[in-house]
Amino acid sequence: MKKKKGIRQIVILAGGYATRLHPITIKIPKSMVEINGRPFFEYQVELCKKNGIEEIILCVGHLWEQIRDHFGDGNQFGIKIVYSVENEKLDTGGAIKNALPHLDEKFFVMYGDSFLDIDWKKIAEFYARSKAEGLMTVYKNNWKLEPSRVLLDDMGYAKEYNKENPRREMKYMEYGLNILPKKIIGKVREKSFPISRYFDILMDKRQLISCESKKRFYEIGCREGKETFKKYISKK
Repeated sequence: MKKKKGIRQIVILAGGYATRLHPITIKIPKSMVEINGRPFFEYQVELCKKNGIEEIILCVGHLWEQIRDHFGDGNQFGIKIVYSVENEKLDTGGAIKNALPHLDEKFFVMYGDSFLDIDWKKIAEFYARSKAEGLMTVYKNNWKLEPSRVLLDDMGYAKEYNKENPRREMKYMEYGLNILPKKIIGKVREKSFPISRYFDILMDKRQLISCESKKRFYEIGCREGKETFKKYISKK
């Protein structure tokens, strides 16, 4: 019997202006921010390859040509890169919708400033066993790193994601690696909206299973995060 193929595609949301990294990101996109002399996106590409990803759909906007000029179609980096260009501000959910023609039936989603050094294949296997339509990786934060915004039910399904008004009963935070089904991507009519709209669609049906990571995440969305990631990656 042929073994079922895992998730081969990831959408990386890299179209923002990265204002928290100004003035660095005034003239370069955050994917090209240098960490130890290499663009941050190179580290993400290596992470994707390590986890069996064959194709990256890179949602881009601000100064995206610089990324294309460096990475091209990804061939020299051993992975396929497809650029989904945003000509206006679409927010995270709208960016995924804009990439709809390129999407597989199931795909990972990660943010353009995140480095999530966990076993994605195990997450995909857990997702397949769960039979849920979507998956959200979570971290039991207990309001330590930042406000916790995710509430789970007793079976581990996400029942509420509240970014604007988190409550103390929320113990988990969205870790930053999600799995979404293509079939829900066109269900939101607006052009510009956050990824949380997709979470809401799935949670309303109790179809957003959670997978907890015990390992901390890294991101370069702010100066402190950038320096923390630099120290982490220098030791590897």
